[in-house]
Amino acid sequence: MSQKIRVLIVDDSASVRMALSEIIAADPDLEVMATAADPYVAAERIRQEVPDVIFLDIELPRMDGLTFLRKIMAQRPIPVVICSSLAQAGSETLMQALEAGAVDVVSKPRVDTAHFLQESRMRICDAAKAAAHAKLRGVRKAAPALAIEAKLTADAVLPAVSETRRTSLMARLPVTEPIVAIGASTGGTEALREVLEALPAASPAIVIVQHMPEKFTAAFARRLDASCAVSVREAQDGDAVVAGSVLIAPGNQHMQLVRNGSLYSVKIVDGPHVSRHRPSVDVLFRSTAQTAGRNAMGILLTGMGDDGARGLLEMKQFGSPTIAQDEETSVVFGMPKEAIQRGAAGKVVPLGRVAQEIIGFARSAPQRIGGAA
Repeated sequence: MSQKIRVLIVDDSASVRMALSEIIAADPDLEVMATAADPYVAAERIRQEVPDVIFLDIELPRMDGLTFLRKIMAQRPIPVVICSSLAQAGSETLMQALEAGAVDVVSKPRVDTAHFLQESRMRICDAAKAAAHAKLRGVRKAAPALAIEAKLTADAVLPAVSETRRTSLMARLPVTEPIVAIGASTGGTEALREVLEALPAASPAIVIVQHMPEKFTAAFARRLDASCAVSVREAQDGDAVVAGSVLIAPGNQHMQLVRNGSLYSVKIVDGPHVSRHRPSVDVLFRSTAQTAGRNAMGILLTGMGDDGARGLLEMKQFGSPTIAQDEETSVVFGMPKEAIQRGAAGKVVPLGRVAQEIIGFARSAPQRIGGAA
């Protein structure tokens, strides 16, 4: 049997430390190595034993979490998951933490109802497992990724179509403006930044699902918008999908691509977790396949688990060119690997080539047939 993933919890709240400890200890693959109320105590714990993963709050006594994170990454890189309250969500500090080397961000556990507690348990444990297998500073963790079984598929939100129905839809889909659908999870924030910053303003419309908690995606979109030539924002229900713009699914809600004639927009919907996530890449990819078909490109980037693999295969079956990020440049080679093994990836490319693939797709896409419906 493989060893358990050892977690160090750093938070000044005793109740949060207890709640996180109970959640982590209940998972058979995880264990709490130690807890600490501030970075100085945490540093002493690390000197005694190096954890596999650190759960780190931002606001801490004696030294703030961001400063401590930067010291960890500079001196002895360890996978760090930022654990923040919703009151802090959306702050630029959280985006700085991801840029400084944190591999993921989760909300502090909600214990107000059994439903929200269960969602917190799933998200926290999945984040710990993904972080434990993340590459830091180009150094790959030796252990293989842990398999995460999906409890629900995209059928729970958007039904699949039969082979006959798919053939019929493909025949009737008119040529429209090209669209790019991207999915990412652990390591995706920096991967998306690299891709989007390399795109010119005159790029095809892009819709994105990045696994992030509620309210965090708005700050992430603002951060990207300030550094990219394309326009980036968190999607709202009914937003038009147009060239030169990027829409990021809001945390805790699914996003679907919908169409009115030759024009596209997004639909923001509630619903159960799909492939253990909300928003789910599978939901976005499936709707894109059924709505845009060959007019869309699907791209699956770094992440833990298998969300997006089924949806990417559907996009390929509907005639979409599809891409998976390669293992060498993935922080966690989970989602892309699943897509490759299912035959969903038409190409496997390093992260540095993804923007070129998008530009090439836009140039080679058939021109829109005026007003075709």
